[in-house]
This record gives sequence, C-alpha cells and structure tokens, in this order.
Amino acid sequence: MPAGFNVEVYAAGMANARSLALGDKGTVFVGSRLVDKVYAIVNKDGKRSVKVIASGLYRPNGVAFKDGTLYIAELSKVSKIDKIEDNLDNPPKPTVIYDKLPKDEAHGWKFIAIGPDNKLYVPVGQPGNNVLHDADHGQIRRMNLDGSGAEVYALGVRNSVGFDWNPETKQMYFTDNGRDWLSETVPEDELNRVTKAGEDFGAPYCYQGNIIDQELGWGRNCKDYTAPVGLMGPHTASLGMRFYTGSQFPKAYKNAIFVARHGSWNKSQKQGGDIVVVRLNKDGTVKSVEPFMTGFLEDNKYVGRPVDVMLLKDGSLLVSDDWNGAVYRVSYGKPKVANQ
Repeated sequence: MPAGFNVEVYAAGMANARSLALGDKGTVFVGSRLVDKVYAIVNKDGKRSVKVIASGLYRPNGVAFKDGTLYIAELSKVSKIDKIEDNLDNPPKPTVIYDKLPKDEAHGWKFIAIGPDNKLYVPVGQPGNNVLHDADHGQIRRMNLDGSGAEVYALGVRNSVGFDWNPETKQMYFTDNGRDWLSETVPEDELNRVTKAGEDFGAPYCYQGNIIDQELGWGRNCKDYTAPVGLMGPHTASLGMRFYTGSQFPKAYKNAIFVARHGSWNKSQKQGGDIVVVRLNKDGTVKSVEPFMTGFLEDNKYVGRPVDVMLLKDGSLLVSDDWNGAVYRVSYGKPKVANQ
C-alpha cells in the first residue's frame, strides 16, 4: 500500500467472494460465482459476522442495492429480495424480475449496478473467447428496477465485470476484458466511457481501440468504433471498479477510479492481481494508471485474487478476494490501537 494506508481483513469465510453491494444500514452483500450463495456481512456493536442470505442459486455473481431491495444477478436471470436488511436472519426467497438473459457459461456471470438514472445495468458477455455472436450477446443492457423496459445500452463489449458512473459527468465507465490467444502482450484490457446510448466499442472486430482482429476483423476499421479512454494491461482481467467519492483518503484520490485486476490466467509471466488507481484528465480520458494495493502475486503464483472494490460510508475501501473467500478494508491514517 502507499504510505499512510492500512489494510485489514474485514470479513472471511465466504467461499468465492465476488461482487460487493452496500445496504442502507451498513450491511455488505457479497455475491459468488462458483458456489450457490449470496452472503451478508453484518456489523453490529462493533463486531462483524457473516450470514448466508440466499443459496441454491446459479452463478449469483452480481449484487446491487437500492431503497431496501437487494438485486441478484445469476447466469440467466435477475432477482430481488425486498426489505432484506430487516430480514437477515430469515430472508425470503428471491423473486425473479428478468429472465431473458442467455444461458451461455462462457462469460455468463454478471456484474450489475444501478445508475444515476435509477435503472439496473446488466452486461451480457460474448459466448466464447472471440466469436461472431448474435444480437443478444456482447453488450450491456439497462432496464427499470422491476425488470421492464429492457434495452441495449452499449455494444461491442467482450466481457465487462465492472462499471460505475463518473460523479461529475454521470457518464458510465466500464472495464472490458480483451480476447485471449492473440499474443501475450496484446490486446490490453480496456477502460471505456459511454457518452451516449447505443455506442459500439468494437469487439469482436477491434480490440484496445487500434488492433483489428486477425480472425474476425476483415473489412473493418477501428475508427468506426468508440476507442477506450484507457488501457489496463494485457490479460490482467480488469474487473470491479469504483470512483472514489469519499473524503477519508487524501485529496489526490478524489474522483479517481479504483480498479480490481483479477490477474492473468494464461500468461507465462502473470500480470495483474492487484488494485490500481486510475486518475482522469479534465476531459474524462485517462491520465495515469498506478499501483495501489499489491502483493497478491508472488513468484508468479497467486496468494490472492481481487475481484471487486466498494466504498464504505466512512470513506474506506473494501476489496473482495475470491481466492481466499475474504473481504479486506483499506483505510487511511493512523490505525486505532486497542487499549492495553
């Protein structure tokens, strides 16, 4: 960590801890991908405990929260649980609100979030590494919170597992994972910005804004697609991201983006497995990408794999790690020392 920052285990014992969402009463909800559970981290009287609030689900990776309701995205559907924080000890079963998602396993797990327009955003990845797909894939959809009014918001998206909205411009930014098996050094993962509904970001024809795909890009031109605002490294698996809107961290971090890079799986020298901080220029393009939280990768082996980041109300930052089934808390300033 940079000087002045501290990291601690916020909670553990959550197999395959993935996406994070924060309840109105401080409950942290945690999705998973390889198990069937959604967890709740409950902070009561200064003590934290973990509860399973939903089980028997299929790839419940995505979680989002709004006005007392928890939204859960599985492989092919989105459900909700109303008044969840009032019923953590005896939660009702999720109610399906949208079930018109493809059932492909490849890139089928979903990250979801609710935008400033009060709509639910759901990505649908390409159904393979690099494929010519139908009109139901390679996109980000948005819909009303009851599942109605679904529409395609962004196209040419290979596989996004993280997005957030710029607090100043309200524009959506999203990470996108580049294709595999082109080379070890290209294409790089992307950080994209949506300036209007219906933009096409190029996949599977164009990657990283300037590489025409050698298999599927014949007759295409990268200039016909929206280029990324930043590149996140080759095969780093850039996943969850959040703008830092808190006040606990130094001012240099205000409105910067924290990105969890899960780390490469098929590079001979692994890359990623960290949290980076992305600072933007005034025009919304990327100014810099710098290491923030490292140490998950030692001797080309993982000791942890970060998936998502999320702010707590006090301005500290949570980081999920599906490798260790844990959530960490990053804070700034002198750590509190217990009375001796």
